[in-house]
Amino acid sequence: MILSASTLGAPQASLGNVIDSLASAGISGIELRVAPGAIVQPGMDPEALRRIRGAIEAAGIQLTGLASYVKIAQPGPDKPVVAELASALEMAHILGAPAVRVFPGAAAQPAGPMARPRLIEAQDEVDERAARRLSQAAAAADRYTVLPVIETHDSHPSGRDIARLAAKVKTPVGVVWDLMHPWRVGESLAETWEALRPWLTAGLGSVQVKDARLPQDSTPSLIGEGSLPCEEFGNLLVSQGYSGVVTLELEAVWYPAAPPFAIALTSARRWSARHWKQEAA
Repeated sequence: MILSASTLGAPQASLGNVIDSLASAGISGIELRVAPGAIVQPGMDPEALRRIRGAIEAAGIQLTGLASYVKIAQPGPDKPVVAELASALEMAHILGAPAVRVFPGAAAQPAGPMARPRLIEAQDEVDERAARRLSQAAAAADRYTVLPVIETHDSHPSGRDIARLAAKVKTPVGVVWDLMHPWRVGESLAETWEALRPWLTAGLGSVQVKDARLPQDSTPSLIGEGSLPCEEFGNLLVSQGYSGVVTLELEAVWYPAAPPFAIALTSARRWSARHWKQEAA
């Protein structure tokens, strides 16, 4: 198992500070968020990307993925979405990232924190649109040897949603299991695992761990101090022999009251040590 952390948890920190925090916590992986003002920004010069890659490699940290905000099922024409994804895939290639995270992002009616969103368009139409765009980007993914991975998020929060969509894609694709979203809409851990197992056991994706005191408060908390089933999540992954990437996603960008990055890293490391005991020894 590779324990990683997203730079989403350190929005004001430099790459050097993030690397130092990871090293201090004993975390060997990093996921880079792509956003304006972030360490990696859309349209960044290739030479700047190479310098970022060099700093990460020099520190002995593994770049586990690039977290884009491409919404593959959003309404509108295909061309801009496919172009945005192709650009993210190229950036990942330059950086040395094996995967680019994408969101479903279909139009949906507003819903509460524990409610499943209701799609505005027909489910089949939305899924076919997303699958078509992923297929159109397949040439870029193959050229850059980078895998697009779809996260359980927004319009498609459950494992079943992502599995249904991914099954329609006729080109290589992976998945990301964000612990929070399937759980908050009532899908059990066992159900999510069963839905996403074909990808996760084949090395085609990763999982995210996080915690919060839902439904009362969605502000991130330290692992084990919220209401999410983090311990059961770890138990399940170990029992199923999961050996891929586990990423701490601390949503500090949107929640200023989130725990400090360094402290959150320590909580994630302690959580992982409770479950992957041999690797922590």
